[in-house]
Amino acid sequence: MTKQAVVSREAPAAIGPYSQAVIAGGMVFVSGQIPIDPGTGALVEGGVRAQTEIVIKNLGAVLKAAGLDLPHVVKTTVYMKNLSEFQAMNEVYGKYFREPYPARATIEVSNLPKGALVEIEVIAIH
Repeated sequence: MTKQAVVSREAPAAIGPYSQAVIAGGMVFVSGQIPIDPGTGALVEGGVRAQTEIVIKNLGAVLKAAGLDLPHVVKTTVYMKNLSEFQAMNEVYGKYFREPYPARATIEVSNLPKGALVEIEVIAIH
């Protein structure tokens, strides 16, 4: 099996020893995206709604670099600092993902990089 790294200049660069995404076996594994403005490198403020918007836009940019878009996503994992804000995140999420919806897990975590409120990773297929 071969694997290929995906790089998008329209999404935040990896800040560690990982790829924005990897293509392997006809699947695209996109690393978790946090709400970083790719133009400034700064964390987007404004609460979980604003942060979810930028996270999904960053995911879309990485998928685009792999020749895909959001309808190709089959699985998402959402990490949230506070599950009491699930409804707000879910409303934004629902604007971007359509039926048949990807499978999803949502997990509350004690902290996320740079103090983010939400991080999302996805798996997509060609």
